[in-house]
Amino acid sequence: MIRRLFVVLLLAVLGGLFLALQLGYVPDAQLNQTAAYYAEHGAGELGAANLVTAIIVTYRGLDTLGEVTVLFLATTIIGLVLATGRATISSESRRTQVSELLTTGSRLLAPPIMLLGVYVFINGHLTPGGGFQGGAILASSALLLLLAEPLRDFSHSLIATVEALSGSIYVLLGLFGLVFAGGFLDNRFLPLGTFGELFSAGAIPLIYSLIGLKVGAEFSSVLVHLSATDTTEEQP
Repeated sequence: MIRRLFVVLLLAVLGGLFLALQLGYVPDAQLNQTAAYYAEHGAGELGAANLVTAIIVTYRGLDTLGEVTVLFLATTIIGLVLATGRATISSESRRTQVSELLTTGSRLLAPPIMLLGVYVFINGHLTPGGGFQGGAILASSALLLLLAEPLRDFSHSLIATVEALSGSIYVLLGLFGLVFAGGFLDNRFLPLGTFGELFSAGAIPLIYSLIGLKVGAEFSSVLVHLSATDTTEEQP
């Protein structure tokens, strides 16, 4: 009873806070100085048709680096926690009945899903999407394969190698921008190309591709660790 009362009070307080924010919200009549600069000069300076990409990857590239770092630390902690509590179990004890439709469907759908993820982060400078979205799509294909075949063994070393290489090259490209252009992750150390084409916006397609591979590898690592953990072990 007390727990339910606490939940109701908590929801009431949160509802009151959100209601006050909603009633007191007044939209800005015009963009602030920073946002106005991004809107007016972003496409011309960086060659990216997607203005959100221009802001996230270059102008606020250090924020993106911090987000990727936080995701890496969370993935590492999850892997360590699950590894310490993992029990060795036989294949027979882990065997589950999986629908043949799900198994066949996963084998047919996984490659197109991966291809879609690659398309999303390669074209992130042209269309809505980017590295985080494309990486999540890549990881969803791994999730589908694990749902269809719980005993499937993914190569931990391959996932770790992809994650490490993509993260290292990402930071290296950022340093290239610092040395050969105007700042860290400045995409203009490569030619901007023709606006609106695939090979444009300087190094942004490379940067987004590396972010997509890194995010996809990190999410896949979490899924693989969860799949390998014995959740059926009896509690004492």
